[in-house]
Order: sequence, then C-alpha cells, then structure tokens
Amino acid sequence: MAAHAEFEVDGPEGTRTVRLSNPDKVYFPERGFTKRQIAEYYLSVAEPMLRAIGDRPTTLKRYPGGVPGEPFYAKRVPKGAPEWVRQVEVTFPSGRTAYQVCPSEPAVLVWAAGLGTLDFHPWPVRSADVDHPDELRVDLDPQPGTDYADAARVAEVLREVLAEAGLTGFPKTSGGRGIHVLVRIRPEWDFIMVRRAVIALAREVQRRIPRQATVDWWKPDRGERVFLDFNQAARDRTVASAWSIRGNQRATVSTPLTWSQLPEVEPDDFDLQTVPSWLAENGDPHRELDDRAYGIEALLDWYARDERDRGLGEMPYPPDYPKMPGEPTRSRKGSPSAQPNSCENSS
Repeated sequence: MAAHAEFEVDGPEGTRTVRLSNPDKVYFPERGFTKRQIAEYYLSVAEPMLRAIGDRPTTLKRYPGGVPGEPFYAKRVPKGAPEWVRQVEVTFPSGRTAYQVCPSEPAVLVWAAGLGTLDFHPWPVRSADVDHPDELRVDLDPQPGTDYADAARVAEVLREVLAEAGLTGFPKTSGGRGIHVLVRIRPEWDFIMVRRAVIALAREVQRRIPRQATVDWWKPDRGERVFLDFNQAARDRTVASAWSIRGNQRATVSTPLTWSQLPEVEPDDFDLQTVPSWLAENGDPHRELDDRAYGIEALLDWYARDERDRGLGEMPYPPDYPKMPGEPTRSRKGSPSAQPNSCENSS
C-alpha cells in the first residue's frame, strides 16, 4: 500500500499540490472504496459542489476510521490546515465563536478528504454575512413505517405550498431515505425569522395532508408520517450538502434532482461510483438555484396568522440550545416516557 499520494489540483489561484496519506485505506468495507477514490470523486463533482458550498462556513463530518468507526463533526478549522484553506468566523447559539472552513477551490475538497471527511455540512449563509441566511432549507425526514416514496409525495405538496408563497424550491436526496428542498432567499432575515418561515411552511403542508406529514416535535406523536424538521433551520444546524458522500455502507450521495426526477428514482441509485457519470449525462439540476433570490414575507405573514388566529407560535428548539424568546416548554407533560427529537447537528 502506498504511504501517500499527491494530487495536482487546478484552481483559481493556480495549481495546488495536495498530499494524501494512506490513499489505499478502505473507508467503505462492503464496497471496497478507498480514501483515494473519495478524493477522486470530489474532484469529479468539484464544480457543482463548490456552487453549493463555496463561500459558506462548513462543518466537516470526519470518519477517521472509515464508516465502521465513530464520526465527529469538525466545527473548527483543523490545526495544520494549509494557508490557502479559507476561514470564516461564526457564532454558535451558546455565544461562543469559532473559525470554520470556507471552501473556495477544488483543492480544499481533496484536502478535506485526506482528513477522512465524507460529507460537508455548510451553513445557510455566505462569508460576508454569517448572521443572515440566504438559503431556506426544508428537511423531509421519513419516520419509522415510511420511506423515500412517502417523502417524495410530501415534497410535491411542499412544492405547491412554496409556489403559493411565491417561492421556487430545488430538491435533492438526503443520501438516506429523506429529501432536502432548498430555496434561495435574500439575506435580510436572521435565523429566528427564517426558522419561523420554515415552521409556517411546514404547518401549511401538514394541514393539507395531515395523514402523511407532521411537524410534531415529540417522536411518539409523529406516527407513520414524514416529519418536516423545522429545527434544521436553527443556527448551527445544517444538512449534508449537495454532492456529499454519506457515511453509510453503500456510500450514497446527496444528489440534486429535478422535480420530475424526484419520484422516479431511489436514493441508492446515487453513490460514489455512479454519480460522476450521472452528473456528466444530466448536468447539475441546481445550476439555476442562484438565479433569483426570494423574500419570505408571505411565510412570515402565515406565521403571524397562525399565532393570531390559531394560537400557534414558537416551537421547541433542540435540547442543547439556550432558552429562546417565546419558546414553549421543552418538557412533555403527561408523557414521561416520551423523548424529544435528538436533532443531531446535521442530517
């Protein structure tokens, strides 16, 4: 086995030499995919991926022992990072700050792969303004007893509701059973207001298809429905980016799709091996995502209406967050056995 490999990676500042240690180390034992193949994959999708995560503070989900091992979220720029790895300062809900990786060129993707990074989790903000999201994200999370096909049906209703609010969404597979829908918005609202817009949007979807969709925070209340996870819109909560490899045995990829493709595919169709050729044949379905930025005034009007007419206001934040203004209790009275959604850092 080679001790290291060197990649010559072209970029906006010229060619970088990126050294990859242990390139033949197997990260996906069931399929035999190696660190070298991960780096080569990210080079093959670098152009659309940098459109998705470029200039965004990004958490690296690292698997130093491969997918059989325990991953961790690297929320700070690792020590020893090359000087050409851009950094941007962010503020966490606790008030603490840190500098995160801000991908700006293909060499950063190869360097991150060398650290055992499989998936990239960008914040929904740009480096120039890290407190005002420019991306509204909706995470459709199938609960036990439901699957990707159920999420696709809920996503179609979500698309209709978005259109009524004057918004256009762009869907992608999560790399698991779920679906993410992204909307480019103007960076004029803070995280609290954008989260409220997602809550209003999710509530409207649930009203239309209450047997298929839910916004219930408590897991026992969700039933066999698709959960619209509004807390993925909270500060420091992220989802895996488009084109990210996911840490499962199949090495699936979170893959952008058109709305017509969404119900026709299966998540397992897209993996480290198949996505480069799929991209070459189909192009990037999210290429037009940045063409127009929308306002969320209509969704905030819906939130105010729900609060005024239905008594529906804030929803619980994740358990590790400080108490937020207007937030209801995080305990579930009368159901001591019920547990809240764990709301991991990313999905």
